[in-house]
Amino acid sequence: MQIDEKLKSLREKLKEMEKVLIAFSGGVDSTFLLKVCIDVLGRENVVAITADSPLYVELDEAKKIAEELGVKHLIIKTDELRNEEFVKNNPQRCYYCKMELFSKLKKIAKEMDIKHVIEASVIDDLNDYRPGRKAIKELGIKSPLLEAGFTKNEIKVLSKKWGLPTWDKASQACLASRFPYGHRINEKEVEMIRKAEEFLKNSGFRIVRVRHHGKLARIEVGIDEIDRFFDKELREKIVEKLKEIGYTWVCLDLIGYRAGSMNEAL
Repeated sequence: MQIDEKLKSLREKLKEMEKVLIAFSGGVDSTFLLKVCIDVLGRENVVAITADSPLYVELDEAKKIAEELGVKHLIIKTDELRNEEFVKNNPQRCYYCKMELFSKLKKIAKEMDIKHVIEASVIDDLNDYRPGRKAIKELGIKSPLLEAGFTKNEIKVLSKKWGLPTWDKASQACLASRFPYGHRINEKEVEMIRKAEEFLKNSGFRIVRVRHHGKLARIEVGIDEIDRFFDKELREKIVEKLKEIGYTWVCLDLIGYRAGSMNEAL
């Protein structure tokens, strides 16, 4: 199916829904979906909701984009770190996270008399281990981009064409994805990861993951950015900062960034 046909299919699916509540992270896919929802249904029939949690890093960007698009935007608190099933971090962790988030969204949608809650999964997401998909299906959440057959690259192409600010944005993920399965998740270590990744981004790295192995930080960056670590001064600054944050050892993953690298151990 061509990209124009997929867009037509997406618009038809949304038109049938009449009114939607969308889980909005501020990332490439959810921003694109939000824009299409507004175009098809009108701002008065779209509500965007973003979770405020220590595990997410895009809240400020989500607020800015929602304001620019002129859509109603709600922020809700989520308490993943108080959920023992989530904190013990077995391979089903994402299931419990999505179950909590979308259960809250369904409740809000019911209170607002909105029949459809939607989210922005795409075809690419089926290529990785995604236990959260099970919760989405169980709760009856709609995934119109996935149903229309959109890939992330197609969404980036259209986002660029439409002038969306997220068209070339690096992908993000819940900070819990930085922990190996079986390592209990706690707020102190989440904050270590947040500070380390923020420092690396402020140092000019576009794609960054700091995989947390206790006292060891395993840095993943884009494959085209690895050579920057040959800069002795930059390398020493990174090591110094991460040690200051609380890591004893700092290493670079020579394979570079890849989504869901913790799933390689499964």
